[in-house]
Amino acid sequence: MWVEQLQAEYDMAVEWRGVEIHPEIPPEGWQLSPEMLARFGGLSDALREEAEDAGLPLIVPPKISKSRRALEAAEYAREQGRHEAFHKLMFRRFYGEGRDLYDWETLRATAVDAGLDPNEMQVQVEAGQYKMAITRNQQEIFSMGATGVPLFVFDEKVAVVGLRPYAAFQEVMAYLTQEDES
Repeated sequence: MWVEQLQAEYDMAVEWRGVEIHPEIPPEGWQLSPEMLARFGGLSDALREEAEDAGLPLIVPPKISKSRRALEAAEYAREQGRHEAFHKLMFRRFYGEGRDLYDWETLRATAVDAGLDPNEMQVQVEAGQYKMAITRNQQEIFSMGATGVPLFVFDEKVAVVGLRPYAAFQEVMAYLTQEDES
């Protein structure tokens, strides 16, 4: 996807951190109205094409999932050295398949596919092992004015919110490169 392209093109480090932008979402999620589905379905054709070229079909899920459980499961994956694999799979399951990020079936299957023990993951997440990690991330990101996800922060200077075409990220990198040279 775009992140891997940026890493290859600009030799940069990436750190994924979980942030629950809407903690008020109930466990069952929010069903999207036909109007909201139409609004979110209006992703640009260029963005859809770029995603498909990167092997990630973009769809509009029928509901907005409560993400907290998936974020905590990702912290378990980080602890096990499998965060990148788990994160990529969850991204695909949500944006490519429209799966519910709060659903244990989705999380457990993702754990297996990422080479993790799904039973241990569930036990650790249900025990609250990773709640504080997500809370700390949220405090930091909200203090930066974050309003949505995915949120990409470059060099703690420039933020890009949401899925954007690769060209938008190239513009940010060109700006940062130019700034470093001045």
